Amino acid sequence: MSWLRALKGTARSGLTVERKRLEPVGAARGALGLALVVGVSLALFGPAVAVSSAFGAFQAAIATFQRSWRPRPTLALASGASLAVSTFIGYLTAAHDGLFLALLLLWTFLSGLAWAAGPTAGLIASSNVAMMLVTVTLPTSVATAAGHAAVIFAGGLVQAALVALFPVRRWGAQRDALADALAAEADYARRLRHDPVAPFDPVPLMTARNAAAVTPRQARRRPPELHGSRGLAERIRPVLASLADPAGGVPGKGPQRARVRELLDAAASVLDAAAHAVRHGEPVAPPTPALDALRTPATGSVLTGPPRRAAARLTALLGDVLETAEPHTETSIRTGVARSRPTLLRLAPLVLAQVRAELRHESPVMRHAIRVSVVTAGGYLLGTVLPLGHGYWAPMASVMVMRPDFSQTYARSVARFGGTLVGVGLATAVVRSAHPGTYLSAGLAVLCAFGMYLLMRTGYAASQVCVSAYVVFLLGTAGEGVDQTVRERVLLTLLGGLLAMLAYAVYPAWETPRLRGRLADWLEAIGRYASVVAAGYADPAGPADPEVREALLRTRAARVAWQEALERAAHEPVRHRGLSHAAVEQAEHALGEFGRVAMLMEAHLPDRGADPLPYAAALAEALRRSTERGAKELREREEPDWAELRETVDAWSGEPPDHFLLHKGAVLLLESLDELATALSETTPSRR
Repeated sequence: MSWLRALKGTARSGLTVERKRLEPVGAARGALGLALVVGVSLALFGPAVAVSSAFGAFQAAIATFQRSWRPRPTLALASGASLAVSTFIGYLTAAHDGLFLALLLLWTFLSGLAWAAGPTAGLIASSNVAMMLVTVTLPTSVATAAGHAAVIFAGGLVQAALVALFPVRRWGAQRDALADALAAEADYARRLRHDPVAPFDPVPLMTARNAAAVTPRQARRRPPELHGSRGLAERIRPVLASLADPAGGVPGKGPQRARVRELLDAAASVLDAAAHAVRHGEPVAPPTPALDALRTPATGSVLTGPPRRAAARLTALLGDVLETAEPHTETSIRTGVARSRPTLLRLAPLVLAQVRAELRHESPVMRHAIRVSVVTAGGYLLGTVLPLGHGYWAPMASVMVMRPDFSQTYARSVARFGGTLVGVGLATAVVRSAHPGTYLSAGLAVLCAFGMYLLMRTGYAASQVCVSAYVVFLLGTAGEGVDQTVRERVLLTLLGGLLAMLAYAVYPAWETPRLRGRLADWLEAIGRYASVVAAGYADPAGPADPEVREALLRTRAARVAWQEALERAAHEPVRHRGLSHAAVEQAEHALGEFGRVAMLMEAHLPDRGADPLPYAAALAEALRRSTERGAKELREREEPDWAELRETVDAWSGEPPDHFLLHKGAVLLLESLDELATALSETTPSRR
């Protein structure tokens, strides 16, 4: 993709306003917290302290809107406390330009590394740096700096208290995640009626798994219906696939196929009913025709053999889903074992380990940390030198728009400038026509904050309009006239955005050259999954074998990492080095087929205590070694070789294993790997 097309695409993306479900009650709660903090600070301490407290309450409320499975009060407290510490330390060094610049470099570098812990941590850390640049200019002494830090923390405390006292859709995010996973399974069942080999997107199940991890405090209060449905949904998926796929024993036409379609349609209806009940906390109301369809007809079962066993397992699992999704009045009852999410204090060593893993030059997070720290320091120096005043706006714009990937950085840069232009223009018109005083300016600032919270999920440009107007009114509360802010803010915001865009062009972290590595990671993970499944036939541990489960989770993570990398690479203004678009599509299809066959084999794993199939051990070892070697060759830009797996499959050609799926599955797995090798042969240099 050329630079011109990339810039057009990112600009269009940054200025797009999406249609999202708004949360006016949550937005009103955040604005109420901000109004309480600003009003009390203004009445007791004056405008300067009110501005500081406003920044604390404003950012704490933003933190509660982030996509995180942690309790919202915890996020608000963490945001307020971290900004208070940043402000106080920043003020202590602000009088010494060299020392403050060193602190700014260090603080910004650490905020860049915080993205290793996830987007919520990265956003809070980046916001700390941006707001610190403003708040350090407000105090006049160390004592007042401590006071400003205290009211900033108080702002976070108030927001946390409001979230605890007035919860909006308690457990709503977790309910939505689980309901989305069940709905995705329902959609998958319907698509299998018409396409027996339809693909499945694992993202909803992965999201639900992340949402299911809870802290000890959450575990004591979690509704029972949020406990077991996710695990059941994950166990249903391979059963649906095995029932629909002709390789499982059901012909493509005839009465057996008609019965399978009937079962799939009934399963979709039951899963949809369970999803609705979980999402709204209501009793499950499955349609009667679906329940009738799941029962064995009075004339006898149409299905026989493995398909009949799959149908019986599907019916049992769907019954468990209905029972688990039913809400209970005793919301403190705990069923099952909850996945543990560490508290913030216990999370520190894990975050440090994640950050340490990114301390390498080729890491996108490391390169982002270097970029953002250099750009922020450079923007601060330029803003200080330029005769515009409010020089901190340039680095503040840079640190808020910069992200570890190209498309988000450029899209947010365009959106921030466009939103600033509109927001400042509207606020200027209001100030010049109405001449609001201190309290009216504060009220208008709170109103703009409400608009920002309300429109936050619709796009960065829309929310930035409200943020820009908010800052104008907030500074008006402190007595700064609009004529002192409009020109400087627009020009310095443009400067900050340009610096951010230039930095990524000069010191990029392109995803395109790393596509081979991402594909190799997926191949290695999915090969390990198939190997563990095959080993389950040699040493039966039952369908709920935890080793199979862990291998499947690693496969999903590798697949999602590949898809996200591919999406980022599609917007980058660089040539595809090593993988053409045709090779990418064919390779994706090949590994998708490989995973589908492995999933079919998982669906028919023998029960614990069943007779072992010793010949499956050779297949498991061949799968593991061949895919590990193939992944290594893929990373080294060599053509993958499946010789060991081929030898194992060929050895069975004369006398195949006495199992309806094992030999057929091994052949299909090898065919998928051959398709992968064919896809890569066009872009892999020949061996010499």
